[in-house]
Amino acid sequence: MAKNKEVKTNAMRILEKHKIEYKTMTYECDEFVDALKIADQLGLPYAKLYKTLVTIGASKNYFVFVIPIDKELDLKKAARSVGEKSVAMIHVKEINGVTGYIRGGCTAVGMKKQYVTRIDSTAQNMETMVVSGGKIGVQIELKPEDLGRAADAQFTDLLMD
Repeated sequence: MAKNKEVKTNAMRILEKHKIEYKTMTYECDEFVDALKIADQLGLPYAKLYKTLVTIGASKNYFVFVIPIDKELDLKKAARSVGEKSVAMIHVKEINGVTGYIRGGCTAVGMKKQYVTRIDSTAQNMETMVVSGGKIGVQIELKPEDLGRAADAQFTDLLMD
């Protein structure tokens, strides 16, 4: 089976619309795998890869947080950053309905709706970062400020101490 047809995801189309440069990386995978395994497969340091987490606030609004793959989201800091009393992770079953993406392919760019998004401030120290490309098996590398612009996100401290 020839693999020369490049897959364009919604996230990629939006980045191109914003004239944002990105690099695509693909890996073999037919189901959800842990992001640490993806980093190992791509030969990248864990600090370079970021995961996208979707939460629901006390107000019943959804919020998106982008943090390093080997770190934990501090729910109190996350809630404070979006002006909520509290936020909780949404159930895996809800990811597709809320975002339009599936688990393992969720990215902050191109969700069904533009949710309030925060990117952990560690990303600002990176020249480039790697996030899901919007589909399992696809990662995209781009400048943190470009991800921030495309996802209409702000940078803030989101990690457990």
